[in-house]
Amino acid sequence: GQGEVSWHTISRVIDGDTIEIETGDRIRYIGMNTPEIVDPRQPVECFGKEALAYNRELVEGKKVKLVSDITDKDKYGRLLRYVYMEDGTFVNLKLVEDGYANVMTIPPNVAHKTEFMAAQQEAREARRGLWGVCK
Repeated sequence: GQGEVSWHTISRVIDGDTIEIETGDRIRYIGMNTPEIVDPRQPVECFGKEALAYNRELVEGKKVKLVSDITDKDKYGRLLRYVYMEDGTFVNLKLVEDGYANVMTIPPNVAHKTEFMAAQQEAREARRGLWGVCK
């Protein structure tokens, strides 16, 4: 349900916006999207490897708080969650702020859309991360 909270340890970072927790469940960050690196049908997208490395540096092996929105899972069976570090860092937002992700809100999961849009605008104007490198 909306706002359901649980604490888990990240066992593996799959890419810039998908992680695996100790239970084996895959978690897809809500509200943002990083360049693709694992889709076998597509070439690795600009800044995809950097987004993976940054996400790994932020969360791999760490304990995080997972918070749900309206929709629990995506069409691939991944849990859709907002992810927070123990120090309060909002990982989904940080990836957008630092230029590793762009906003991708899919209704009804729009609780943080306004924050994400503002962070993306600022990152884009500052040419941070992918905004300074990718076409």
